[in-house]
Amino acid sequence: MLLSLFALLVALLPAPAQAASLTEVTGFGSNPGGLRMFRYVPDGLPSDRPLVVALHGCTQSAAAYDDETGWTRWADTWGFALVLPQQRSANNANSCFNWFQSGDFSRGQGEALSVKQMVDRMAADHGTDRSRVYVTGLSAGGAMTAVMAASYPDVFAGAAVVAGVPFDCARTVAAAFGCMSPGSDLGARQWGDKVRAAYPSYRGPYPVMAVWHGTADGTVAPRNMTELVEQWTDVHGTDAVADAEGTVQGYPHKVYRDGGGRAVVESYSLTGMGHGQPVDPGSGEAQCGTAGAYVLDANICGSYWIGRTWGLGAPDGGGTLPAPSAPAVTAVGDSSVSLTWGAVSGAASYRVLRDGAVAGTAPSTSFTDSGLSPGTTYTYTVSAVDGAGAAGAPSAPVQATTTGAPHACHTDNNYNHVAAGRAHQIQGTVYANGSGQNMGLYNVYVTHTLEETSPGYFVIADSGCPS
Repeated sequence: MLLSLFALLVALLPAPAQAASLTEVTGFGSNPGGLRMFRYVPDGLPSDRPLVVALHGCTQSAAAYDDETGWTRWADTWGFALVLPQQRSANNANSCFNWFQSGDFSRGQGEALSVKQMVDRMAADHGTDRSRVYVTGLSAGGAMTAVMAASYPDVFAGAAVVAGVPFDCARTVAAAFGCMSPGSDLGARQWGDKVRAAYPSYRGPYPVMAVWHGTADGTVAPRNMTELVEQWTDVHGTDAVADAEGTVQGYPHKVYRDGGGRAVVESYSLTGMGHGQPVDPGSGEAQCGTAGAYVLDANICGSYWIGRTWGLGAPDGGGTLPAPSAPAVTAVGDSSVSLTWGAVSGAASYRVLRDGAVAGTAPSTSFTDSGLSPGTTYTYTVSAVDGAGAAGAPSAPVQATTTGAPHACHTDNNYNHVAAGRAHQIQGTVYANGSGQNMGLYNVYVTHTLEETSPGYFVIADSGCPS
């Protein structure tokens, strides 16, 4: 009797909460492109939250593009829903999205409409905020990102193309290979006209665009980054001359602003990186991902900075104050960096972030960060905090390198570099940790000199090393 009563009580207890996981959704519309829909929704996510659509590259899948790239981490941390469309091999033998077929890149047709229908399904099921829908993708997924931004500018607020190509760069398979490499060289107006022709009657705002590309990409030529910048600056009515230049975690970063001073296009040139999505494995505030095929350890988490560009990671849930202007480094020592920035009306204080983590707060427009490591590069942003403690938009990033000991250099064979944690191997090929540079075969017969330019970040320095 006691056992029966116990069993009854257990049966009446609520089921334990299930951790969020990647799940497939069927019946999300007419699905003319024949795609599969996967989604990741953090436990307890309220309605009216943002939505990110993340499109995998060729030979990948939704499951190979969620945790590996960091997007599920930020969905949990920042509170947004995630959709990962997946190509079927029946549509494309290499599981690439068909960004080069007009029947799939045109508004109201094919794969483009299928992705849009996934966005509609998320709004119906989870009440996602239609004004905060964003799209990003790698390689063929990056090309498809440009498709979605051009064909559905009324759906997406922001887009980020990683190792992709401009919209309507090709309309046949043969042309697609030429578009990828060596690339197509058109004028900014020609590129912009292609976007405007995708939805001729549209008169509203276009998504802000971020472009990420490795300078050593041998699959999709790096010149495509230049062409994408030309295309989307023209769409936004500005020129392709950067209004601000700097670095983010050591990589060149450019910002292009419209006539109102709004950042509408950004570019990130990933020095020495090959073809893939940049990640920075680890548990740090701005780290993410797991290195693998086309997911490269580049010492920078692309999904983190993309999400920050869209305002998804604003501290304290996001305030309304504008970004502080003109952040600048005023002094650098072995263990300290001093900063200043422009005042923001209504700010009660300012929050300073170092490499994505809070370094401290300041009551006025200056701050000195101390206790740093010598000879190390740090990236800073500043946000104005209102009287309720909510931080507004982050400033443009600025970078500083502390003085002190020179960079460490190591000359050894590839096998020993991997054993020492300076490099890693994927399918018999060795890549430098951080930069992701190709070092050749995984054996004791290939020797390189690696320079550690910042902790855990190595570059090939066979022609000479400072130390």
